[in-house]
Amino acid sequence: MTTIRNLSTRLQRVPLTRPWAADVTSVGVIATHVVRSDGGEGWGFSWSPQIGAPAVQALLEHDIAPAAVGRSATPGESWQGMWEHLHEAGGGGITTIALAGLDLALWDAEARSTGVSVSESIGRGRERVRAYGSGVNLHYSLDELLAQVQRWIDAGFEAVKIKVGKPDIAEDADRVAAVRELLGPDRGLMIDANQRWDLARATASVEVLSRFDLAWIEEPLRADDLDGHTELARRIDVPIALGENLHTAHRFGDFLRAGAAQILQPNIVRVGGITPFLRIAELVAAHGATLHPHLLPELSGQLALTLPDTGHEVLVEDVEDAGFGALGALADPSPVTIADGHLTENAHHGLGLRFAPLLDDGARLGA
Repeated sequence: MTTIRNLSTRLQRVPLTRPWAADVTSVGVIATHVVRSDGGEGWGFSWSPQIGAPAVQALLEHDIAPAAVGRSATPGESWQGMWEHLHEAGGGGITTIALAGLDLALWDAEARSTGVSVSESIGRGRERVRAYGSGVNLHYSLDELLAQVQRWIDAGFEAVKIKVGKPDIAEDADRVAAVRELLGPDRGLMIDANQRWDLARATASVEVLSRFDLAWIEEPLRADDLDGHTELARRIDVPIALGENLHTAHRFGDFLRAGAAQILQPNIVRVGGITPFLRIAELVAAHGATLHPHLLPELSGQLALTLPDTGHEVLVEDVEDAGFGALGALADPSPVTIADGHLTENAHHGLGLRFAPLLDDGARLGA
C-alpha cells in the first residue's frame, strides 16, 4: 500500500486586484505539499479569505500532518479517519478547511503519478461548463456596478450575480432594476444577500425584488438557520441557493431533506476537499436538486466537468479579478480558461494548482 510519508505547508496572502471590502484586500492561502512512500508528490491548498488562515495552518502542521503519516495515500481512503481524528476540534469549519489541504494534495499526487489531470482521473463527463459573472460589489456605486455588469456582458457571460443587502430596500431595488435593464430580458440575474437578512426582512425584500426575474436568491439568512430557510422557502417563489458556508455532507443532507434550498453551492475547500465534495454531489443529485460549486473556478471548474448529467445545468462562478491565475498566484499556467462565458480545461497534470511563493514585500519569486 502506498502511504503518506510527509505533509508540509506554507502560508501566504494573495493580494486582490479589486478589494472585496475596505479591510479585505487579500485572501489567505495555505499551500500544501505531500510526499508519498513511493516518492510521488502532490500539491494542494487550503483557503480562507479573511479569517482563520493561521489557525488552519496550525491545524495542518500540529494535528493533520502527524496523524496522516503512514495512512493510505489513495485519494479518499484516509479522509473519514482523518475527519474523525479532528472531530474533537469541530465537525466542520476550520477542521474541514484544513483537511482539504491534505485531500487536494493526495488527489493531485495520484493524478500526477499516472500523467493525467484530476478530472481525467475521476472521469470527465463534459468538455466545458457555463460560467457566470460574479463580484463582491455591494460597496460599489451604481455607476461602478453597471460598469462591472457591462464588462461581464462584453465577456460573453449569459448570467451574472450581484450583491444585495443595503440598509434601505429601495436602494437594492434601484440597483437590481438598473442591472436588469442593462442585461435585458434574456440574460440570467442572481442576487446574493450574504446572510444579511432575518426572516421578516428576507420575505419583504424578495417580494420587492422578485419582479426582476431572478434565477435565485443566495444566502438570504444566516447560513446555519435551517428552520428559517425552510420557512422562507414556503413563503417565496424565487429559488433559494446556499451551501458555501455548510461544511459537511450531514449538514447538506439536513437542508435537502427539509426542502430549505433548491440550489446547493458547496465550496470544495470548505467541505474538506474533493472526496466529500463528490459525496455531496451524489446527495444533491439523489434529492433532485441543482448543484453549482462555489467560487475557486480553477478548482471547482475542473470538478464541474466530472459531475454526472442530472438534468440540471452546472454553473461555475467566476468572481471578477479573483481567480488565482488572474492574480498571478500560480507557479504554472492556469489549469482552466474562461472565455465567451464558458470554462474549459487546459492541458495539465494533477490539479495544476501549485502556488508561487511570495517574497516578504509581496512580490513573486522569479517575477
